[in-house]
Amino acid sequence: MTKTPHPSASPATHTGPGGETHQVAGGDTPVMTTQQGVPVADDQNTLRAGANGPALMEDFHFREKIFHFDHERIPERVVHARGYGAHGFFELTDSLSDVSKADIFQREGERTPVFVRFSTVAGNKGSADVVRDVRGFAVKFYTKQGNWDLVGNNIPVFFIQDAIKFPDFVHAAKQAPDRDFPQAQTAHDNFWDFVSLSPEATHMVCWAMSDRAIPRSFRFMEGFGVHTFRLIDAQGRSTYVKFHWKPRLGLQSVAWNEALKINGADPDFHRRDLWQAITSGNFPEWELGVQLFDDAFADSFPFDILDPTKLIPEELVPVRRVGRLVLDRMVDNFFAETEQVAFCTQNIVPGVDFTNDPLLQGRNFSYLDTQTKRLGGPNFTHIPINAPKCPFHNFQQDGHMAMHNPKGRANYEPNSWSQPTGGPRETGEDFQTFAADVSGPKLRQRSESFADHYSQARQFFISQTPVEQTHMRDAFIFELSKVETPAIRARMVSHLLHVDKELAEAVAKGLGLSPLPAPAQAARPVVAGLEPSPALSILENGPGSFTGRKLGIVITNGVDHELLGALQDAVAAVNGTVELIAPTVGGLKDSAGNPLVAQQRINGGPSVLYDAVALLPTVEGANALRHEATMRDFIADAFAHAKFIAHNDAAELLLAAAGLHPKMRDEGVIALESASDADTFIQTCGALRLWAREGRVHSI
Repeated sequence: MTKTPHPSASPATHTGPGGETHQVAGGDTPVMTTQQGVPVADDQNTLRAGANGPALMEDFHFREKIFHFDHERIPERVVHARGYGAHGFFELTDSLSDVSKADIFQREGERTPVFVRFSTVAGNKGSADVVRDVRGFAVKFYTKQGNWDLVGNNIPVFFIQDAIKFPDFVHAAKQAPDRDFPQAQTAHDNFWDFVSLSPEATHMVCWAMSDRAIPRSFRFMEGFGVHTFRLIDAQGRSTYVKFHWKPRLGLQSVAWNEALKINGADPDFHRRDLWQAITSGNFPEWELGVQLFDDAFADSFPFDILDPTKLIPEELVPVRRVGRLVLDRMVDNFFAETEQVAFCTQNIVPGVDFTNDPLLQGRNFSYLDTQTKRLGGPNFTHIPINAPKCPFHNFQQDGHMAMHNPKGRANYEPNSWSQPTGGPRETGEDFQTFAADVSGPKLRQRSESFADHYSQARQFFISQTPVEQTHMRDAFIFELSKVETPAIRARMVSHLLHVDKELAEAVAKGLGLSPLPAPAQAARPVVAGLEPSPALSILENGPGSFTGRKLGIVITNGVDHELLGALQDAVAAVNGTVELIAPTVGGLKDSAGNPLVAQQRINGGPSVLYDAVALLPTVEGANALRHEATMRDFIADAFAHAKFIAHNDAAELLLAAAGLHPKMRDEGVIALESASDADTFIQTCGALRLWAREGRVHSI
């Protein structure tokens, strides 16, 4: 409904036929109207022929209201349907004027408005957040030269090399057409059938089975432009570029068992995390990095720079950090902005250009077609979230939901009419495509330089820490154990034999697969001499502090005022957050008589929601809680997920009830003798997890 100010000076109420009251506009309260601006006196009842009579077709208010409701939903995205967005800015910190004429890269300190949408790929709009999946990381820059969309992911490579295979890949990853399940996961026959028949997917599958696919939150994940693009300088010279987003808070993921429980406790975990961070003033931030290289490097690199299943190790081409991305404002309306935002890889600005990456070329066609279909017609750029913030003029007209059309007589060019009737004119300073030489026969053929499908997959695996390698192994076993067709499992293991023999053998053992299949036929020999790249590991790029993390503190009525305050102060000092978990959310006081409000009840705030936990019950409270199953799960899960656990003396009862007797504990279970221990505990939590515990827990 459209609402307009009401001339009345005072609010009032209206009594309905059943005695109910409804507030009537007055003062600052706007009048409810129809879409045409007609005031609405009764929004509770349909116009009828008598109190018990039939509804009348002339009730234009009802018809308009129900018509709009019937058309509220637009088709969800085929992929990246579940997304969450926020506004912010990009600030240039290191000019790229030496390699690009793009206005956004000229003046250090200048800020450009942006809108960013994060998403999962495979799940539908109503699926959960913390699923094993690639995450979209799409940034719309509202530059002075027009909109630039950098439509990337949190993984720098992709499953396929040619866009013609995109429908097949997506169909295989989504629900099976006969049964319409499973969704938001890849642990099923169709997905693994497709990727096991597509060796080019091996590298990406390794990333998808790594902890990169289950990030702790959007704030703790990297973003990548995936493709190789060009930067064009004022003289028309080209420099190749790959784009990176580096989170200021460092990288962090969750354990797989933890992810399953997070989705049960809070399916909106990532959404809530971003909302709480931004609305509390803890604005998420990333640095924009670029890998710049020339034709000489491209010619010497052992892989084709146009192959989207390959990356360039940062140790070979360092990432030059040139700006910062800050998200500082949530949307006013999710549908109008996040749901209707339209990203298109074709949206670039002068100074940025495409390469012949076959996946990028196909995306440039597909995205425009997709957005036109999804948003109802060619005028989706008229929607405010998609409209440029710089002046724009053309002769495009009409179409579904046109918001503006050419003014005056001319709706074509060239024309001989003078201004303003003649409308916009061409300029010599337009977007200029790089003048690359292109020649060759027309063929449906893939370059031989794309044929190495295993070498970088192997490099990725050996770049992981032993903890991360274990997680990858377990992920492969879990996913393939859900595959019902033995031949598909064996075929996938045959590819893993080229990645790492011990990995393949461990996966085969976990599946009960015997004998081991022969290695898949490799189109090119695996390059065994590639060095590990530490930049590819999450644990090698952790934060080293508790900044941006959340501590869950279990309290009961009468909690020690000094110890609780010390923990809260220690977390605040490193810019983290605290949530209190208690038997009830209200009616609590600390030992000094101060009222407390808990954010979660014991049975609604499991430890999987927190990065570390502390147990501060009173003796009386601990005696009551030790019989609570969810309290025992809280502690057992925190221990199993390698989290740091702080506790007071009274919590010994809870630890024992959860099976954590003194002999089972390790250096990650920390006693708080006094308030002075709080700072030390939070500093210890900077390591995020005690990963050495994982092996011990699994061996018990």
